[in-house]
Amino acid sequence: MNFIEGGACAAKGFRASGMHVGVKTNIIGKKDLALIVADCECSAAAVYTKNVVKAAPIHVTKEHLKNGKACVVIANSGNANACAPNGEENAHRMCRAIAAELGLSEDDVIVASTGVIGQTLPVEVIEGGVAELASKLTYDGSNDAAAAIMTTDLTMKELAAEITIDGKPVRIGGIAKGSGMIHPNMGTMLAFLTTDCAISSEMMQKALENATNVSFNRVSVDGDTSTNDMLSLLASGLAGNAEITDIGDGYKLFAQALDALCIELAKMIAADGEGATHLITCHVSGARNEQEAEALSKSVISSSLTKAAVFGADANWGRVLCAMGYSGVEFDPGSVCVAFESTAGRISVCENGRGLPFDEAFAKKILTERDVTIDITLSEGNAGCTCWGCDLTYDYVKINGDYRS
Repeated sequence: MNFIEGGACAAKGFRASGMHVGVKTNIIGKKDLALIVADCECSAAAVYTKNVVKAAPIHVTKEHLKNGKACVVIANSGNANACAPNGEENAHRMCRAIAAELGLSEDDVIVASTGVIGQTLPVEVIEGGVAELASKLTYDGSNDAAAAIMTTDLTMKELAAEITIDGKPVRIGGIAKGSGMIHPNMGTMLAFLTTDCAISSEMMQKALENATNVSFNRVSVDGDTSTNDMLSLLASGLAGNAEITDIGDGYKLFAQALDALCIELAKMIAADGEGATHLITCHVSGARNEQEAEALSKSVISSSLTKAAVFGADANWGRVLCAMGYSGVEFDPGSVCVAFESTAGRISVCENGRGLPFDEAFAKKILTERDVTIDITLSEGNAGCTCWGCDLTYDYVKINGDYRS
């Protein structure tokens, strides 16, 4: 498998575009409406937030995907259309507007929104912009679509992968957004994936749920699960492989590539956490099972004190053990070993639950690097897991203290 460029347009049969229509009023000209369109009807699958408070577009998209088919994604940034007046009607209006422009059925449309919660979506500016948005569709438009779904993101998140199935090159690509309110319990904040693989919607759904569990569900920026989280996947089937309808070799190849793609996109989200200066990777090994390893790892990357320590380049390993201790997992603290690692080197700071003498200056040098790994070893079993987060900085509070303005 190779990672390649092209994002949501890397797979055969997909065009994309993005432009400013006026949902965002605080930054004139910043793209705020994205469109992805397939050349044919696609198999479709999606996962959604498990937050009880769900944004209107999620309810509409769920209804549209009951038949496992779709061929359009339209998404706005700048307004979440969550807990907002006329929410579902406005989501339907977005779908109807683009469907009419493209000569399709409203049911063919996946709709999503991201931004401020509780404010009425200015759907009129979206309706007024769909004709131009559609006219801008190109087979290399992924970058514009990726820019249009950004809110507090500082970097665009797009990637694609290529594998071979039945002797045919198969591509999976996509775009994602997410910087704050990141602690998913299903998928990512917003991510739209495309593939030219011939695969049934049932197999897509299975692969997507599994990929979600090993990628986006192992990321945390701030412990808040969004009302708008959505991850969708469209398959044009244009690669020419035999359609995947069961768990055979073709499915396994596709699922492995999807896992790898989603993990990379998830890491991009963690690295771009609001105000973040470090990507934190926490690897736990020696656990009884993968579920317990995940709970321990995610507890560490979600710990505000641990995140603050990484920001300050402080090798305060006690905060790591503390976070493990309230994870809900039973383990022997006396068998825990902890090390910090980065491109600057590796240093062991705890062995068998007790502190080791270590070079504080060297530890600080390690923790000053952009990407920092917390490596935890237990003696409970042979299972392991890796989760990703970011540090907690002054800027996180500044960004969220005036988010609505």
